[in-house]
Amino acid sequence: MRDSHPQELFDALEESLAKTSSPLKTIQRTAQAINKLNQAVKGLLPSELKPMCRVANYRNCILVIEVANASWMTRLNYEKLHLISALRNSILPSLSSIDIRINPVLMRKKVENSSLNNQTVKTHQIPNNRKISTETAKHLLRLAENSSKGLKERLERLAALAGESTSTTNRKG
Repeated sequence: MRDSHPQELFDALEESLAKTSSPLKTIQRTAQAINKLNQAVKGLLPSELKPMCRVANYRNCILVIEVANASWMTRLNYEKLHLISALRNSILPSLSSIDIRINPVLMRKKVENSSLNNQTVKTHQIPNNRKISTETAKHLLRLAENSSKGLKERLERLAALAGESTSTTNRKG
């Protein structure tokens, strides 16, 4: 114990799984195989399709690929024959077909992770420089007089957009 040193979790897990044949080991092998398949498939796809799809499973000689939406599914269907032949020649000689399924989570992840999207959002955020006319502010303040407390506060804040000249403190009855 004294001479032991910290180990990475992956290495410790690998050692414990090597000693046993547990269901966890089977799951780990399957996950690693799917990850390798995913990398191989993405290497064969056009660049615009790569972020919009992923390998979900390989079972009974059928490769299951998830795509973000129906339009990407159509684009992947055009690549399907090329993909099957390339995968049969390289790593999956037993591949019989490819099943394509839609998973909208991929689109959400793409939107969240997209640096281009983050830049677009920043450029479209324009400060609110809108103001309302003093006449509109007067109408809003008159309306606020007969309104409930919550609505009255909101109407007065809205009227304040016209400027200080129409605020409730400066207004004369």
